[in-house]
Amino acid sequence: MKNLLYLLIFSLLLGEYTKANELDSLLTTLVQQKKEDTNKVKTLFHLVEYYSDNYFDSSLYYIKAAEKLTKKLNTTDFDYTLYTAYAEYYYNQNDYQATISYLQKCKQIATKKNDKLLLSKVLNNLSATYSRFGQHRLAIEYGLAALNSAIELNDTINLSNRYATVCRIYNDLKEYPKSIEYGKMGIIYGERYKHANGTIISYNNVAASYSGLFKLDSSKYYQQQALNLALKNNNVFYIYASLINLSMNDFRTGKLNTIKSYSQQLSELIKVYDLKNNKSILAYQTIIKSLEFLAENKLIDAKKELVKGIKYAELESNNDALLSVYEMLSKIEYLSHNISDAENYYYKADSIQQTIYTRELNIFALDLNTKYETQKKQNEILKQKQEIKNQKIWIILLICSTIILLTLSFFIFRYFKQKNTILEKEQIIQQQQILELEKEKQLQATEAILKGQEEERSRIAKDLHDGLGGLLSGVKYSLNIMKENVILSADNAASFTRSIDMLDTGIQELRRIAHSMMPENLVKFGLDTALKDYCDAITKTNVLRINYSSFQMENFKAESSESVIVYRIIQELINNTIKHANASELLVQLSKEDTTLYITVEDNGKGFDTTNIQHFKGAGWTNILNRINYLKGKLDVQSSASEGTSINIEIPLA
Repeated sequence: MKNLLYLLIFSLLLGEYTKANELDSLLTTLVQQKKEDTNKVKTLFHLVEYYSDNYFDSSLYYIKAAEKLTKKLNTTDFDYTLYTAYAEYYYNQNDYQATISYLQKCKQIATKKNDKLLLSKVLNNLSATYSRFGQHRLAIEYGLAALNSAIELNDTINLSNRYATVCRIYNDLKEYPKSIEYGKMGIIYGERYKHANGTIISYNNVAASYSGLFKLDSSKYYQQQALNLALKNNNVFYIYASLINLSMNDFRTGKLNTIKSYSQQLSELIKVYDLKNNKSILAYQTIIKSLEFLAENKLIDAKKELVKGIKYAELESNNDALLSVYEMLSKIEYLSHNISDAENYYYKADSIQQTIYTRELNIFALDLNTKYETQKKQNEILKQKQEIKNQKIWIILLICSTIILLTLSFFIFRYFKQKNTILEKEQIIQQQQILELEKEKQLQATEAILKGQEEERSRIAKDLHDGLGGLLSGVKYSLNIMKENVILSADNAASFTRSIDMLDTGIQELRRIAHSMMPENLVKFGLDTALKDYCDAITKTNVLRINYSSFQMENFKAESSESVIVYRIIQELINNTIKHANASELLVQLSKEDTTLYITVEDNGKGFDTTNIQHFKGAGWTNILNRINYLKGKLDVQSSASEGTSINIEIPLA
């Protein structure tokens, strides 16, 4: 038989409410508050906290009254307190899911407000809930978080409670030395900051830990301290808990002469505070009375009391009380030599214990009779299976042989299937390799064509510039000398001058063509400068206005062949715009980012249908695609009728 319980506490927003305050005073205040305002809401919550320990129906009544008034006032200021009150009510009703649901709402409010004090209280309440329902890992996680938060915030009001909660959880884990360590810290801070409830709970939980170590004298000392402080503060719930725990402690140590005194004090407590409707307290009272009768060797009277205790515990659905009652009945039946009844009560107690252990999964164990019948049926089934096994062993052998054969067939089928799969994958890989080789050959061919084109362009440009250009310049020089030495009529002089001007224009056109075929600026000053000069030259012809811009091109470095190819791509795009777009303006933009070159060419022309772009067969467009593919670039074309055309190219840089 174990102690009554290891106390935990829920923290309301109102803080610690002194239970010594008279109920009549609160009710009088409530009646006098004619105006329905926030002050009346606070009074209702004080009543909720007053009734929260034992008078659960009254507590729920005032919770709902407070909720109704807050809705009428259209205020959310009390949502945290309201949800905490609901959580505490359902906690006492053993409704795990409802408790967690309301506490999660509290956590959302505290997090949204960034209120660390509120969040610390929520963490403590979550820890208490998880501990009560057996989820010890979560309980210790939230308990330590709440304690650390209280220490960080210097929350002197709740610090003892936080230590008491962690003490309780370590007790559940049977780590009694740690439990005692945290409990004693709770006592120290509770006494230092005059926090009665936290001190009482810490005393009680330290006593429970010493009881777990079977140090019953130490357990009694701390439990007696809890009782003294509870009596001093007139705290009904803690008085009743301490009396029951002391009774059980003395019964375990054989100090039977004190039990009658504890029983009388408990009866007086129930009478004075009108607790006769609290079935849990009445259930534990029957246990203390049974101990009193056992001390007098009145086994029949003790049994009668415990039978009443079963009814009280079942009405309240209090499994802890019911477990203690069944354990006591089992012992009494053993003492009475009723072995069958004793075993029956023992198994019932064991069934309740299993129910308590599995509460974290919200799975309630079947009652003892159902469990017994189920076990009996399972035993009969096992017996029948054994008989069938003994009579028809050859069927099992046949089945095993069939299974082995099917298994072998399955593996053989799987082997051939995997082999075919591997062959198919190898064929796919070979096809991919062939495609890659073809693509590589295409790239090599493209590279050769582009290289040949550029070499031919370069050769022609040099021949035009150095050969024909030099020749024409010599002719122009000779004609200019001749003009100075020959006397011509006015008309002939004018014709001669026009001929020289036409020759000069031809020389300039020749230089422009040579420059276009292999711009000197590209070789001397790089891609950015060459493109800018080219765009400026087009703009000066008034054929098309080109706005050229570049970004991060100062440190652009690429092989000359790559620069030439990029130059040709943009040159071809500009030529296409002039020929087909009917545009008046063109944007050319180059930018370099990390290892990628971005090219954008946009015009305000007539646009075209991009769905047919794959069918374009012009040499210019084909050259553009070949050059982009050679550079392993990406092309994106956006265009529509009357909306112009936008071409974006991404080229990876080595």
